[in-house]
Amino acid sequence: MKTYNAVIYGVSEDPLPVAKDFAKEHQLNYVLLSDPSHKVAAAYGVLMPNGFAKRVTFVIDRDGIIRYVDTKVNVQSHGKDLQAVLAQISGKAGKPAGSG
Repeated sequence: MKTYNAVIYGVSEDPLPVAKDFAKEHQLNYVLLSDPSHKVAAAYGVLMPNGFAKRVTFVIDRDGIIRYVDTKVNVQSHGKDLQAVLAQISGKAGKPAGSG
């Protein structure tokens, strides 16, 4: 995500040792944070009544402003979806074919 001057963090409800093992097993190339107390999930409004967090992506700019929220994360295309959002926000989206 260097192209977009972005940093990615994931947040897991799992305790830190479990989150670390998951990140290692799946070779994640971003930091996976642990939120077993659900404080982060509650603060972002994604904690469901059953005690689990919804899978949601927030794009937050360096001023702390939420610029984009994806509440329907498709795990198959999420990387490309997020890349397109970051390109649009950063003004680095490609120009359509045939444009100046």
